[in-house]
Amino acid sequence: MPAGLLQRTGFRIALLIFGVLCGSTAVIMIKASTEQPFLVASYRLLIAAVVLSPLFIRELKAYPGKYGWRELGISAVPGVVLAIHFMSWVVGARMTAVASASLVINLTPVAMPFFVFFFYRERINRREVLGSIFTLAGLAVLSWEALQVSQTNLLGDGVCFGSMLAFAAYLALGRRNGGRLSLWLYMVPLYAIAGIICLVCALFFVNPIKPYAPLDVWLFVGLGLIPTVLGHSILNYSLKFFRGQVVSVTNLGQVVFAGVMAFVIFGETPRPEYYAAAALIVVGVLIVLFSDYARRKAKAAETEPNTKQFEQG
Repeated sequence: MPAGLLQRTGFRIALLIFGVLCGSTAVIMIKASTEQPFLVASYRLLIAAVVLSPLFIRELKAYPGKYGWRELGISAVPGVVLAIHFMSWVVGARMTAVASASLVINLTPVAMPFFVFFFYRERINRREVLGSIFTLAGLAVLSWEALQVSQTNLLGDGVCFGSMLAFAAYLALGRRNGGRLSLWLYMVPLYAIAGIICLVCALFFVNPIKPYAPLDVWLFVGLGLIPTVLGHSILNYSLKFFRGQVVSVTNLGQVVFAGVMAFVIFGETPRPEYYAAAALIVVGVLIVLFSDYARRKAKAAETEPNTKQFEQG
């Protein structure tokens, strides 16, 4: 396998895992915040849009064609879907058990194959199915107690299920749109649109013109920079190079990272089943990542004339 391709693939895998780590910090900061949830969602998105606006302007100047309503429309639909995901996740999580909400919202690998096939005609392979089974088994172990009582929280579970579908659709749209616009021409308007929608919805519950506690201000900034600018942006960047199922399964690593951070920051000792669940999730993630690596290696072998050229590449 060409050394350059090996290095690029390794870097992109490491970057994807780093993005998942960044995304896992969101639940920690949201839990620490005391502000209205829709307002928190809007601020994290709008801060991300503002921080990234210089990159948007730079890419806009270099854009070969005319950036107009058609190009903005590419970001509009996933922006609306992301706003729906953020807001419905908060509502659903408050209507049902935490473990049940966590299980339902992380069923993305189940829904993702349907979306990527619909948008991109991309089918998942056997190893991706196997990795998905391991990660979903880990989620089931983690939320087994919630499964026993989920009928009493049926409406909340339904809202979380809708939120999960919105997130899967958001990722699938990112996979489809990856080659249509550069990253920041796509992401910055997306964040701005989603942030404005969340802010308008927040107006029905709270007046945003008020004094804010310093801690909440720092949490707004942290949410905007770490899980959004880094986390969500890296996920969308990764969709340019990895199959949709690879990204959605790897993203379930957030469950593992968030559990570790909750222990370190809040002193929340994981339940015994957490360790088995984390092991299953890690195995599932490794399966899909190595599957993608093997697929790329085989593809490179088909395009190279001989082994010597692989070594010299």
